[in-house]
Amino acid sequence: MHKLFVAAASAAALAIVGPASAQQPIVIKFSHVVTPETPKGKGSLKFQELAEKYTQGKVKVEVYPNSQLYKDKEEVEALQLGAVQMLAPSLAKFGPLGVREFEVFDLPFILPDKAALARVTTGPVGKGLFAKLEPKGIKGLAYWDNGFKIMTSNKPMHKPSDFQGLKMRIQSSKVLEAQFRALGAIPQVLAFSEVYQAMQTGVVDGNENVPSNCYTQKMHEVQKHATISHHGYIGYAVIVNKKFWDGLPADIRTQLEKAMAEATEYSNSIAQKENDDAIVAMKAAGKTTFYELTAAEKEEWKKALEPVTQEVSSRIGKDLIEQFRIAAKGATN
Repeated sequence: MHKLFVAAASAAALAIVGPASAQQPIVIKFSHVVTPETPKGKGSLKFQELAEKYTQGKVKVEVYPNSQLYKDKEEVEALQLGAVQMLAPSLAKFGPLGVREFEVFDLPFILPDKAALARVTTGPVGKGLFAKLEPKGIKGLAYWDNGFKIMTSNKPMHKPSDFQGLKMRIQSSKVLEAQFRALGAIPQVLAFSEVYQAMQTGVVDGNENVPSNCYTQKMHEVQKHATISHHGYIGYAVIVNKKFWDGLPADIRTQLEKAMAEATEYSNSIAQKENDDAIVAMKAAGKTTFYELTAAEKEEWKKALEPVTQEVSSRIGKDLIEQFRIAAKGATN
């Protein structure tokens, strides 16, 4: 696999060197793992449109959705090696990379609403987290929202005890592992592209994800029950190979930053509607029964999941968790 990445990276480097002399466009390969119909998929296409417009064709953005180039376990390594220039991985991806602080986003019930999320990602906490990526050869450009998660499985999930023994798919995250263990479930790390088949064949019983991802991946066809719990959050970081980014002409980089800012505003603005529409569509399909937690049930979930934060606090950092909570609440000194 490394040989493949190195070969692709060498080809990418040649493609970047060539255009400068031949007046050909600078190519940015933008890879991601979801469908073009999701908020992230639409956001990447919006960036493609605006980047090519604002640079007057000096940049060509090639968007590769649905893990066309790399599975989600491989894509960050591909970016570091220069095989692709831009990605939008989930925030949970950076824990396995060694930047464990990003796992703070995975803590259950740490973000009460979207306003709290915006305070975190646009403030010092969000900027500080991006700074931790730079020693890895990665530059963070933007946070893209994907919304709050629901739980799906082939049995009802109203109380924490309902999860006992269920095999639940997760992204690779020690926090998410701890979350499902606290519920008595068995966490199973699987690539996003493999989840539908795993559900269909019984390799996993269920998963947590945002509604738009569940719908576009047709998970509702193989899951009988869904609980609207909003227990956790899924977001993405749009990242770029730092060496590539720093090597761009200043005027090109300025125009790309403008395109990214507008694409971010667009992507974040449609995320909630996409999730709402996905729930309506999945209900209309009639294969999945949806359940919304009562206030009392949500409190029971919160109580069951309280030990997770304590369990992983040394991994993420107690100070960061406290800063995150303060920022989320909007408190000031």
